[in-house]
Amino acid sequence: MADLPPADARTVVVTGAGRGLGLAMARRAGEDGFRVVVAELERERGEQAAAELRAEGIDARFVRCDVADPESVAALAAAVRAIGPLYGLVNNAALANGVGGSEFQDIDIDVWDRLMTVNARGPWLVSKALHPLFAAPGRIVNIASDAALYGSPRLAHYIASKGAVIALTRAMARELGDKGITVNAVAPGLTECEATETVPAERHDLYRANRAVSRPQQPDDLTGIVSYLLGEESRYLTGQVIAVNGGFTMN
Repeated sequence: MADLPPADARTVVVTGAGRGLGLAMARRAGEDGFRVVVAELERERGEQAAAELRAEGIDARFVRCDVADPESVAALAAAVRAIGPLYGLVNNAALANGVGGSEFQDIDIDVWDRLMTVNARGPWLVSKALHPLFAAPGRIVNIASDAALYGSPRLAHYIASKGAVIALTRAMARELGDKGITVNAVAPGLTECEATETVPAERHDLYRANRAVSRPQQPDDLTGIVSYLLGEESRYLTGQVIAVNGGFTMN
């Protein structure tokens, strides 16, 4: 590991980093010394997040990216190539707020397809475009959801999309392992942030009643494990799904 450049010469891309979990993970990566790319769909939100991180002393820059749009993802890759070298990728961008409520047979086809395009195809598109930019060793962390482990009702399309992220993680780990790139997934529980403000009260009650650690989950509860998975000590850990949800689900 002695041949690794210093952390501040290594770039970590975090998609959907304009707010909530994504911003918290980008901040932690910056605190760990990495150069951070805030890849965010909403320009104003992304620029504000990058400026906030820079004000905290983090080397951060914003690149607009719509993970559902191949041309936008290609533009992200071009921007990252100009920054280089790429060390880490956190595939966090996803549709999560306001997606529940309908039983599986009542979900509109267009709604299903939109969710799968962003949540399942998006991480694949971004990984596909960025993986040639990695200089081994490298780290990819995919953000899944414990909903795919628990099987929450009235969330079939979201669960299917996050289940696809878990399966993609395992496939990528097999293919990239001998190239020096580890690929793991983190499955957060219901976290208090902007993306979950529209989650019905009964779902919050379900988590509260069934967590081993009953207090509400915060974005910072997730950043430690992501930091570890991006770090040098996780070099022999790949293809794994780690649930961070206060014991709501247990393997």
